[in-house]
Amino acid sequence: MGMPRLIQAFLLLTLAGCAGLPAPVGLPTPTKTATPTTTPPPTPRVTLTPAGPLTMQVWLPPQFAPIAGSTAGNLLQARLDDFVAQQKNLRIQVRVKPLDGPGGLLDSLTTASAAAPLALPDLIALPRPMLEAAALKGLLHPYDNLIEAADDPDWYNYAQQLARLQDSLFGAPFAGDALILVYHSQAVPQPPQALESTLQIEGPLAFPAADPQALYTLALYQAAGGAILDKEGRPLLEKDPLTRVLTFYNEAAKSELTPFWLTQFQSDDQSWDAFQKGQAEMVITWASRFLKDRPEGAAAAPIPTLNGDRFTLATGWMWALASPVPEHQKLAAQLAQFLSEGSFLAQWTQTIGYLPPRPSALEGWKDAGLRVFVGNVSTSAHLYPSADVLPSLAAPLSEVTIEMLKQQGDPATAAEEAVSSLLSP
Repeated sequence: MGMPRLIQAFLLLTLAGCAGLPAPVGLPTPTKTATPTTTPPPTPRVTLTPAGPLTMQVWLPPQFAPIAGSTAGNLLQARLDDFVAQQKNLRIQVRVKPLDGPGGLLDSLTTASAAAPLALPDLIALPRPMLEAAALKGLLHPYDNLIEAADDPDWYNYAQQLARLQDSLFGAPFAGDALILVYHSQAVPQPPQALESTLQIEGPLAFPAADPQALYTLALYQAAGGAILDKEGRPLLEKDPLTRVLTFYNEAAKSELTPFWLTQFQSDDQSWDAFQKGQAEMVITWASRFLKDRPEGAAAAPIPTLNGDRFTLATGWMWALASPVPEHQKLAAQLAQFLSEGSFLAQWTQTIGYLPPRPSALEGWKDAGLRVFVGNVSTSAHLYPSADVLPSLAAPLSEVTIEMLKQQGDPATAAEEAVSSLLSP
C-alpha cells in the first residue's frame, strides 16, 4: 500500500507544476471546451528591424553610369558620395538600365509601377521624349515646391522648356543637346551662316533627309519664322516659310550640295559616318556627337539658316522623381538639385560631351573657343516639339524634303500640299 501512495503523490506534484506554466504568447488560454466555436486569431508576427540607413535608388542609362576608370563616371560617383556625406543614415544604390527596349528605363518604370511600386527608383535619368511619355502615364511626380524654380535666370531658355510639361515642373536638367554644323576645316575655312553661302562650298552637306522626325527641315522652317501651332494649339505649317526652305533644297540638289543619295539616310549615325569617310565636307549632327568624338580636322558652328540668324532645335536629359513616397521625393529632389548645380555640371558636361543647361556651368569650361561656340548654340536653342505635335509635322516635312532632293517637284506646290495635308480631316 505504501508504493501506490508514493506514486499518487508524484502525479499530484507533476500536475500542479504544469498548471503553473504561462500560456503560449498569442494563443488563447485553453478552456474545458473540447472543440472551439471560433477559429483562434493567428499569431502576430513581430519583426524587429535594427536602425539602418535609408536606401535611395537611382536609375540611369549606361552612358552616365559611375563606372570606375571613366573620368565622367568618377566625377558622378564622387558627387553622389559628397551628397551621402552631407546626410545622416543614407545609402545610394545606382542601377544601370538600357535606354530602350525590354528592361529599359521606361519599360522597367512601367512594370515596377504596376507590380511593385515600392521598387520604383527615387531618381531616374530620362531624355525629354521618355520624360513626356512617363509623366503622361502618371509614372512621375512633379517637383512642385520641392526644387528651385526652373525660371531661375541660370538656366538656358531651352532648359527651362525641357523641365516643364503642362505647366508643371517634372525634370531637373543636367545635360543638353542641339543640332549643329560640323565641317572639315581644311575644305571649309569659314563656316557659312546663311544657307545661300553653303551653295558656294564644294562637297555635300550631309543630313538625314529621310529622318522620320524631319528635325533639320523643321529647324530651317522655324528659323524662317514658320509657326508650328495654330491658335487652338493644333499642328500647323505655313506655306511661305516652307516654300523658302524647299526652294533652298531644290537649288542645293541641283548644285549637288545635297545629292539624292541623302534620301537614303534616316539617322544621324548614317550622316556622321558619311562625314567621317570623307563623303561630305559638312554635316548636320548633334552637338554631343561632336563634343564626344572631336575628330581631327573637324570644327563646329551653329547651323546655317535662310536669313543667317542663329536658331536650332534642342533636347536633353533630366532627373525625374518616380518614388510614390513623399519623404523619398523630398530627399530625391535635393539630390537632383545637387546633381544639377553649375559648379558640378561645369566639370561633368565638358568631360562627358553634352551641352551644359546652365550659363554658370559653361563659364567653367576650360576651352575658350568651345565656350563661345556652345554659348552661341545654347542661347539660340529651342526645344523641339512634343510627341503629340511632332509626328503630324514630321510626316509631310520628310516627304517634301525627299521630293526636293530627288528634284521631283516644284517648291511652292510641294509646300502647299504639305500645308493642306495638315488641314485635311
